[in-house]
Amino acid sequence: MAVADEVVLSAVDGRGIATVTINRVERNNAYNGAVIDGLARAVVALAADTRVRALVLRGNGKHFQAGADLNFLREVAVQSPEVNLEFSRRTVAAVEGLRRFPRPTVALVHGGCFGGGVGLVAACDMAVATSDAMFALSEVRWGISPAPIMGVLTRRLGPRALGRFALTGERFNAAQALRIGLVHEVCAPGSLDEAVAPLLEAILSSAPDATSRTKALIEESLLCDGDAAFSERLAQEGARGRLMSEAAEGLASFAEKRSPNWYPKDK
Repeated sequence: MAVADEVVLSAVDGRGIATVTINRVERNNAYNGAVIDGLARAVVALAADTRVRALVLRGNGKHFQAGADLNFLREVAVQSPEVNLEFSRRTVAAVEGLRRFPRPTVALVHGGCFGGGVGLVAACDMAVATSDAMFALSEVRWGISPAPIMGVLTRRLGPRALGRFALTGERFNAAQALRIGLVHEVCAPGSLDEAVAPLLEAILSSAPDATSRTKALIEESLLCDGDAAFSERLAQEGARGRLMSEAAEGLASFAEKRSPNWYPKDK
């Protein structure tokens, strides 16, 4: 069943794969307040949905996401400082909500992916792009900075790769996106669904709770690696995990050469 916002669509299939689709086709999925709020609502709702095993982010029409709607930005720019700040806070919250989504996330990119769209891709755990996809962090060419997505971009790409493209605003192709780690795989145009299928299959084969805990530990390790208290917590987490029911089922299913009980039966 699909739940429709005017510019954002979300649905969960029988296997627990949630799909969030940016649906502002007439503006090449460029974001405005409605898109930002729709994404935030969809992510929050799906995070609370216990059926969800993974989230796929994609765009309808010819492009994944064309960055900010410049007409909308001009409208916001003449509003009060308080209105400007509130929109920026909502934008940061939407990107952070996607980055902190408790289950694995995958972006499927085709066509143009500019500005905030690059931030959305970076916020996902994995990304697949078609070979004809084009990317750009073009904010500096408009006299602004990509501040609301800077945290996730620096975390995912590192300052070296980010400096090249955020400071020049130049476009880069899917091969370059693969080289700098923005995407993990490049596929032929029109074959995103086929390309992402093995990734989703691998996620579904992995224990849900262990996967969520691992994702959280990846994030925490960025901030706490080397800290003695965090090292002890890792040791305790490893010991605790081996005693959980998922571990018993995972080891048994491997020994018995069968699918684990968390693998969805209705494909």
